[in-house]
Amino acid sequence: MNHYPTPEHQYAAEAIVEFFTAIPEIETVCLTCSCARGKASRDSCLDMFVLGRPEAMSRVQVDVEKAWDEFYTTSPVFQKLAAVGKYAHVDLEFSDGHFAPMPRGWTSGPDEFELVIGNYLVYSVSLHQKGDYFDELKARWLPYYNEPLRRKRLSMVRKYCLNNLDHIPLFVERGLHFQCFNRFYDAFREFLQALFIARRTYPIAYDKWIQEQIVEILELPDLYKQLLCLFEIRNFESHEILDKANILKDLLDVYAPMP
Repeated sequence: MNHYPTPEHQYAAEAIVEFFTAIPEIETVCLTCSCARGKASRDSCLDMFVLGRPEAMSRVQVDVEKAWDEFYTTSPVFQKLAAVGKYAHVDLEFSDGHFAPMPRGWTSGPDEFELVIGNYLVYSVSLHQKGDYFDELKARWLPYYNEPLRRKRLSMVRKYCLNNLDHIPLFVERGLHFQCFNRFYDAFREFLQALFIARRTYPIAYDKWIQEQIVEILELPDLYKQLLCLFEIRNFESHEILDKANILKDLLDVYAPMP
């Protein structure tokens, strides 16, 4: 399968692989996001990540990042990539394979714990691999993380989702309709997070590729139709968002209840 929307994307990926192959501490180079899934356009960025063991990355990451920055700013292959599409650039991340939930706040929206694991280990394409660290990570985290952590995560995500939904009636009464929408959208993304956790499936994103994830990955086409209706708002300065919030609360209990 050709994952690249243009030859320039492919040449840039090949240059990246060649660059990092020469660095002993880098064990794996992976293609991620839309290019990895064959969904990219010529305007898409080239998303990749490089992986090394924690002890190795702690020693060399600063120097490797500096060398990469210099290579990226001076190599013509990346200049050609930038010329082919409006947002055609390289978005490269470094990883030591340590995946852990990060602290979050009441109004920060969903965290990225499941997203990182999914995009790195499930929806990525390995372009170069040496050693067995990448396989070790897959064996640890796939098909899903352990049940005690899953229950804890689901409870936490439901708590934040319901908190956002429960604020909406108060803001409606005060006429703060844009704040209502902000809370509703955060709750919607937290609903998606809870939905994937409930089904022991890693997500791709909470703000795009929604149809692909709900219909193709989770195989819930009827739910997708209900989610579309949530954003069909005729009168913004009304109780409509409150009505949508109540629907979303019901969907949370149906599709992502506590076990």
